[in-house]
Amino acid sequence: MVTSTVVLQRLFQLHPKEIDLSLDRLEPLLEKLGHPEERLGTVFHIAGTNGKGSVTAFLRAMLEASGRTVHVYTSPHLVRFHERIRLGQPGGGRFVSEEELVATLLELERVNDGAPITHFEITTAAALKLFADHPADVTLLEVGLGGRFDATNVIRLPEVSVITSISLDHERFFGDRLEDIAGEKAGIIKRGRPVVTSPQVAPVLGVIEAKAARLGAPLFVGNQDWIAHSERGRLVFQDEDGLLDLPPPRLPGRHQFVNAGAAIAALRRSSLAIPTAAIETGLTSVEWPARMQRLASGKLVDLAPAGAEIWLDGGHNPGAGAVISEAMADLEERVPRPLYMIVGMLQTKDPVGFFRPFAGLASHVFTVPIESSDAGRDPVELVGAAMAAGLEAEAVANVAAAFEKLRRLLPPGTVPRILICGSLYLAGTVLEANGTPPR
Repeated sequence: MVTSTVVLQRLFQLHPKEIDLSLDRLEPLLEKLGHPEERLGTVFHIAGTNGKGSVTAFLRAMLEASGRTVHVYTSPHLVRFHERIRLGQPGGGRFVSEEELVATLLELERVNDGAPITHFEITTAAALKLFADHPADVTLLEVGLGGRFDATNVIRLPEVSVITSISLDHERFFGDRLEDIAGEKAGIIKRGRPVVTSPQVAPVLGVIEAKAARLGAPLFVGNQDWIAHSERGRLVFQDEDGLLDLPPPRLPGRHQFVNAGAAIAALRRSSLAIPTAAIETGLTSVEWPARMQRLASGKLVDLAPAGAEIWLDGGHNPGAGAVISEAMADLEERVPRPLYMIVGMLQTKDPVGFFRPFAGLASHVFTVPIESSDAGRDPVELVGAAMAAGLEAEAVANVAAAFEKLRRLLPPGTVPRILICGSLYLAGTVLEANGTPPR
């Protein structure tokens, strides 16, 4: 029997470049499929540099707590491709099955008939068709790259467009000017449709405001039209409709208060009636693997020093480094422990910018290769980047080797805090080796 891996490999050969931002190839295919993108129910479209996955997770948790069925499309996956496509059903969604995925991919292969199309375009088409064929109340679409020419931007009338925090990333596609990056993200704004944005720096906000004004799209800006912050351990949210005193988000880190706020703001700008109780349940039940995820048990955890506190995060750019280091500093303030980092990164990322916020916080860095990608940065090169940022570092073979070195390095009785980070590819490898893949 043919597998999804085999079909995907065939489809990936249809375009010489993995990424070629355009909608010109996808739109004709969707037309041949009967426009599944127009049969998705209520759609929330989420773009941004950091936080879009967390906002999507909060939206799903809150919507499901309100009794809605929710489709979710995210990328990349951590362990299996199927994680990208979550089909909504009563009582909570599920990842697409192998049988459903194979059948859909084979149909797309037949309809596309060998025409050039990229990896992300064909898989987005598969998700849209699966969502249309399995009706749900709400569809959450996370942008893959940029926004303006991203494959998910075939959506014409989103219920709400959400733009999370924007910072430098993917410079080889969008350049190194924040205004240019913001212009790409703002490409998801649609005429007359509400837009919710996380707090942004002035150059970014100016671009978003100008685009929203041109299209007559009502704009709701974090720290202006809505506010979400921590107060006495609670999440306090306020907008023009009033104040909510809510439990803190289950996802750790101060940045998750803002991400949760963006999700709440989007729901309150929509036409959906979401009870406060559903928002509360969503905040306390949300799950988002490899985003400040605490690894408490598993095959890999068993190799770590006794009692080690282990955190996993796939953040990989300077903006992510800032919020992850802030979360680590908060943990250090509450429960002091020496922090050790295990880091692998792709060649396309800015390692010095990522490492810099950890100077003075991390005791030592172990750099590792990314075994699941040919685009991984040389661990020896990463050592140089960590040292340039003011950190002590050394290269090791893998995460297990880092644990072994750490066991020999630590003084007797020391309980370390270990942060594994720098890449979602690395995070996926860790979750698979630990026996705790996403579910």
